[in-house]
This record gives sequence, structure tokens and C-alpha cells, in this order.
Amino acid sequence: MDSPTPLFSWRLRSSGHGDDQTSYRIIVHRLTPAGDEAAAVWDSGWVDSNRVRVRYEGDPLVAFTSYTWTLQIRWKLGGQSLARSSFETGALAVPDWQATWIGRSREHITGMFPPGIHFERPQSMQMAEAALRVRRRFRCEGHVVRARLVVTAHGVYRAFVNGVRVGDDELAPGWTDYRERVQYQIHDVTGLVTAGENMIGMVVGDGWWAGCVGYDVRRHANHYGSRPHAFAQLVLDHDDGSRAILGTDGSWEERPGEIVYSDLLMGEAHDLTLLDSDWCTAGATAAGWRPCAVYDTATRTLVGQRDEPVGVVQRLPGTVISRDTRRILVDFGQNMVGHVALQLEGIQPHLAIRIRHGEVLDQGELSTENLRSAEAIDTVIPDQESVRFEPWFTFHGFRYAEVTGVPVEARVVSIDGVVVSSRLPNAGSLETSSPLVQQLLSNIRWSQRGNFLSVPTDCPQRDERLGWTADAQVFVPTATYLSDVEAFFDRWLLDLRDNQLPNGSVPDVVPLPPPAEIFDYGAPGWGDAAVVIPWHLYRTYGNRELLARQYSSMKAWVDYVTSRNPGGLWCNALGNNYGDWLAVGEETPSVLVATAYRARSADLVSRAAEALGRHDDAAGYAELASQVRTAFVEEFVHERRLAPETQTGYLFALAWELVPREFHPDFSARLAELIRANGSRLSTGFLGVGLLCPVLTGIGETPLAFDLLFQTEYPSWGYSIRHGATTIWERWDAWTEDAGFQAASMNSFNHYSLGSVGEWLYSTVGGVAQTAGGVGFEDLVLAPRFDPRLDFVRAEYEAPRGRIRVAWQREEKSVRVQVEIPPGTSAVAGFLSGTPRLVSGQHEFLLPPAIGVGGLAEAGADPVTSAAG
Repeated sequence: MDSPTPLFSWRLRSSGHGDDQTSYRIIVHRLTPAGDEAAAVWDSGWVDSNRVRVRYEGDPLVAFTSYTWTLQIRWKLGGQSLARSSFETGALAVPDWQATWIGRSREHITGMFPPGIHFERPQSMQMAEAALRVRRRFRCEGHVVRARLVVTAHGVYRAFVNGVRVGDDELAPGWTDYRERVQYQIHDVTGLVTAGENMIGMVVGDGWWAGCVGYDVRRHANHYGSRPHAFAQLVLDHDDGSRAILGTDGSWEERPGEIVYSDLLMGEAHDLTLLDSDWCTAGATAAGWRPCAVYDTATRTLVGQRDEPVGVVQRLPGTVISRDTRRILVDFGQNMVGHVALQLEGIQPHLAIRIRHGEVLDQGELSTENLRSAEAIDTVIPDQESVRFEPWFTFHGFRYAEVTGVPVEARVVSIDGVVVSSRLPNAGSLETSSPLVQQLLSNIRWSQRGNFLSVPTDCPQRDERLGWTADAQVFVPTATYLSDVEAFFDRWLLDLRDNQLPNGSVPDVVPLPPPAEIFDYGAPGWGDAAVVIPWHLYRTYGNRELLARQYSSMKAWVDYVTSRNPGGLWCNALGNNYGDWLAVGEETPSVLVATAYRARSADLVSRAAEALGRHDDAAGYAELASQVRTAFVEEFVHERRLAPETQTGYLFALAWELVPREFHPDFSARLAELIRANGSRLSTGFLGVGLLCPVLTGIGETPLAFDLLFQTEYPSWGYSIRHGATTIWERWDAWTEDAGFQAASMNSFNHYSLGSVGEWLYSTVGGVAQTAGGVGFEDLVLAPRFDPRLDFVRAEYEAPRGRIRVAWQREEKSVRVQVEIPPGTSAVAGFLSGTPRLVSGQHEFLLPPAIGVGGLAEAGADPVTSAAG
């Protein structure tokens, strides 16, 4: 951590009805290097409050130091509870750094003719350099009781101490706007440092810093720098109280290793004839190593990691589905993101083995056309008749892999798909009796897993993988149900704020790789991420500080649009103007889309201002929103209908109250008519799809929403599932029975945007939601909808105050409903007549068996029996 004021938070659980925390006490102790508690640096004393997020207010903290904190709480129903945790500080000021940025001297570039075996490189990697490999020998005198390695890179790295890998992060330090911040990681290496001679080392690949990013092949790589750099600082605390610091500088040495090149898009090559497994051990030879060059001494951009690191989250065993003299074809059973780990025996040394990756098969062969210029080929040159290979600094989006260069008599010991993602804590789970719904839920989660990799990307397979802002803003309500994404988006929003132009425009992609300019001027629905995401995070987590931090960015975006559009309609400065991207069968006018979003963002800024106590701002932006709504009605509403009529247009109008309330019955009826006239099928694109089912439920058309959910004809979620989808497709027509594959120029099979129905699945099918004005899930609405096509539903969600659970199951003569409400919250029971309010605790109800989709509250029925415990 870098902030001198950490934020403490906790969740509550109590079996008592109506229980709550009445007061808390936090005590923070500094730890000595030996791990003993020193005097307390902060004792909050007993504070009468039920808050579960508290900012540190104690003595100034010390850099690179361990602390423990103890939490005590008192309960409303009596008794106390106690919990303990710990944290460590990073650099808290510039003088804390004693390291520099180092790398390979320009005199020693490897380029086209590196050492080792020469093999056919991909065209894009002809001039790529070998991965940077640096090390430093050091002697440790005395007994070390605490050792911390602080490490980062311009590029992506792995660090080692005495031949042992430090940590298990992948692609660290991740992708940020490196011009503003580079995140560092701190690792406990106490057990790796020994008395006497030691060796510390790093290997650094190009990563996002110098490798290929995006799809502009005219400027594919070297966006932030031309080659990678290493930065590390080893902090050694001895038993006599002394501290020694060893940082990267000109005394470190460099020599290329077996990683001939690495690139996130193009792939990675290992020449194992160059392998030196002892390079980072105390007894390693000095031959061939050269002094490093110092490239920079500035530490202004260094910040401690504030979000979850990327790592391996799962391994999927591959199944060989075809093998001949030409290739081995492997199916991992799931469209995934990561790389392949391969173990073979009986192979030919010194001959290249290649692994190609693809999402789909076409007539039994691996299809890679939709990767565009991303070659996604990993290569290994074995040095003996058996090989274990796993790339370090690349990732691919794939379900299938094709392995070539393997003799037919060779034995495949194992081929695993190694799944890599940001390690986000799980927040929600939803289980139903429907295999179709379960597969949809799985597809949504796998698409988030594959595209939440350091930044929220659009797709993981082709030459793009950019942080598209609209994709993130339409999906964030679903993402918050699936995972705890507060830290993930908190960090990404810093890049959004810093990439925002001085005039307030928000780029279409974040981070925005320099020197790109085609994305500078954000499109409607894209730039609005600056407003939508902070507001939704505030409503979900109750993080007022994040909202306050992003408020100027939110305002600046709305003010930018207003400065270009003095009238109510958003007609000018539309950026790349994507509209309701990839809608099918109908096109919503771009000015309608833009004006709807203008009203929406102005309204949200008004609400944010009110939440922050900026009442004048709140009134001003509320007035702006009202003016835009009036212009919307004047331009697009005729005789209480939209002109032109599209599903998305009606969804905007109803969801965001763009038309007077007296118009809602007509608009609601017309929306339902359009959907039914389309065969109970959707026609919405990226911007409309997430509103579809929630709006239908809001207007009393939940049965129609369930019809869309269970639809399996094109276009629908079920259509892709019926044809084998294991992730969400980018487009409804990615593959159809009539036309086959869509144009390869834009056809991702792993793209979460159309999976934004996940919010409705949790809030309405699962019945876990908060009130329209609720913040932090403290005021709940538990209203599951009992569709006849479902026999049971079980939903859980880890809210900021604790676990929420809703479960129901049909029995022979009743429907059993169980709910759990965390301490400090209450809930409206939307499944009971009169919608009574329930206090915290566990409750159980037996309801009449004949329950319609609308739930008991709409049917006016009463529970048969109820019990609480």
C-alpha cells in the first residue's frame, strides 16, 4: 500500500433476528522485524456506529513495515466478536526508493540473429528481442529475520531469489497507463535468503509496454517504450535491528536466456538449447554476463498494487480429438484464456514444436481467421527427447490447440489449458433447475474471467484486447454480482480519469495506448462509462470516497458533451458513433442513442452531486437532464410512440424515464408488442441488451422476459448455447445455421457485453436486489420470480455487510422459500402479499403451489405458513 491512511472493512454474520453491530473498536500495532507486536499506533476506542468501512486515523505509518489490526464489535442483541488481520506498507515517499530502472544496453540488442537454433519466426517477430534477463549476486551478513522484495517492470516479469520463483503472479505488474503509474508488488522472501552468497534475478518480457497492442498494424508495438526494463528493491531486516537495501542499478548484469521472444498477441518462443537452470543461483557462472544499462532513476510513477493481481485460476485437461503425421488437435472443452502447458516424450531434439490456438473448428480443422493479425503461436525447441513447456509472458483466447512438429510415435504425457485471469474474489452464485440457464450463467462467468485480465477487455483472442469503455459500463452491473470488482474498477477508473482529455472527452478505450488518436473523442455510451461505472460502484459498495474522487471526471464528460451540443439533442461530437453496437434486425438512430445517454449521464451526475452534498450541482444537472428529456420527446415521440420504433429505443425511454409517466403504459405495451411480433426474440445490441429483461419485469411483463431467457431460436442467448457456446459471443450471428461463420474481421466467440443479462438473472430470477435508492445493499428487495419452467433457484451474494441468500423449491403441496439477511439490513419480501419488511436473520416460508411468474405479491396470495430461525 502507498496511502498513509488504509481503509479497513469487514462483513457481519449473526443468527439473531434484527441483530446489528452497535459499536466497533480498531487497534493497529506495528510489528518488529522479528514479528513481535510493538506499541499500538492507533486505537480508535469504542465508536458507536454500525459502519463496516473505516479509514485509518492513527500515527504516521512507516515504509516497508508490517502491521496487525484487531477488530472488536459489540452486537445489538448482546455479546462481542473479535477478528484479526494484517497489512504491510510499501514506499510512502520518494526517499524510500534506492533503485533505478535497468535493462539491456543498446550495444547488445539480440534482434534478428540471437544465439541458439535459428527457426522460422512469425513475420511479426522477425526483429523481436529476447526477453530481458538480469541478476545481481549479493552477500548476506548476519541473521535476516525479515526480507521483502519490491519489484516491478516496464513489461511483464518473473522474479527469482536463489533459483526459486518469487510469488505466482502472471503477467505482473499488469497494464496501466504507464505514463502515470506503474504498479509494484511486494513479496515475502525471508525463507529464500540465506547467510552468505545469494543471487537475485528477473526475467522481463515485452508485455503491454513494448509488445503488440491493438489492431493498428502500422504501429503495432512499442507504444510506451522500445524494450523492457526491470526495477527491484530488496529490503533485508536483521536481528540486530539494522536494515540493508539492495536495488537495481548499474552493478546488475544481463544476458539473454531461453526465451527468444515473447508477445501477448503473437506468442512466445523458448529455445531450450539456451536453457541455464542455474543462472539465478549463488553458484552460477559469470561467463557471458554483461553490465546492465541504467535507463531512468525517476520513481514518480511507482505505486503499490491496488487491485488483485493476474494469476492462474484453473487448469483444464485437454482431450486429443485428432492426431496424424501432420498435427495433434486438442479440445479443452471450454473457450478459455491463458496458455497451454505441454509435456511430451519421444520427440526429436532441436526441432521446433508449435502450438497454435483457436476458438472454433471449421470442418474439423482449427480456424484462426478471426484472430486477424494476432498469430497466437507458441514455440518450443527441445534440447532432449522429452520436454515440458509452458510460456511465461503471453496469453491467448482459445478452446482448441493444434500442436505440430511432434512425431506420431511420441507420447503425449499431458496437455493442459492453464486459465489466467485477474484473481477477483467470488461474490455471487446462482443455481437453477434449468440446464439452459446454468449454461448461460457459466458462459457469462467464463467471459468475464477471460476478459477481466488486468483491464476489462473486449475480447482475448484477436489483435485487439483493448479496454473498451462501453463494454465495461454495460456489464458492470453483472460483474458486481459475479465478483468483488471494487478494487479492479477502482484502479481502472484512475486510468480513465488520466486518459480523459483536458476538454473532458473520454476515449473509447482505456488505457489508451499512445500515440493512438482515433479513440480520443468518446462515442455515446462509450464515454459515458466515466459516469455510469463510478455511480454503480457507489451504489453497490457504498464507497463514497471513490465517487468523490471520480466526480470531477464525471462532470467533465457531461460538460464536454454540453459544450458541443447547446441544445437538448446530442447531434455533434459523436466520436466514432457506434450506436447500439451489433443490434440485429433493426437500427436505433444514433442521435436517439446519444440523446438518451446524455439525459442518463446528466441525471446520474445530479444524483452523485446530491450524494456528495453538492446541492447546487445536483440542481443544475437535474435541470440539464430535464431539458434533454424534453428535446428527446419533441424529436422522437409522436402520438405516444417512438419514431422510429426499436426495442432499444423503448428500453432507453422506459428505463431512464425519458418520457412523461403518462406515456409509460403506451410505451410498455408497444415494447411488448414489438418483442412478440418478433417471435418473442430480441433485436438489441450492446447498449440495449442489459436493459431488456429488467424493463420487461418493471412493466409487468416478466413472463415475456422469461420467454426471451428460454428462447433457443436465433437471435437469442439460447441459440448460441444450442450450438455449443461455452462463452458469450460478440455478436448474435457469430455463427448461424443459414450463413455459417460471420466475417472473420470481427467475430469474437468470447465477449461479455451481450451477457449483461446476468444482472437480471441475479436480481430477478435469483431475487437478490436492493431498493431503487439503496446504497451498499443495506435496504433490500427480495423478490424472486417463480417461472413454471423452473423447479428451484438458489442465489447467494456477498454484499458489503454480509451474505444475502434467497432459495426456493417446489414441493408436492407448496413452494418452500428460504432467505438470509445480513446484520444491519432489512428487506422487502416481494414474494409475499403486501410485501412486508423482514429484519436480518434467517427466515423460511411455505407458499401455495400455484405460483405464477409474477410472484405472490402480484397474485395477492398469502403464505400457507411461515417460520423464522
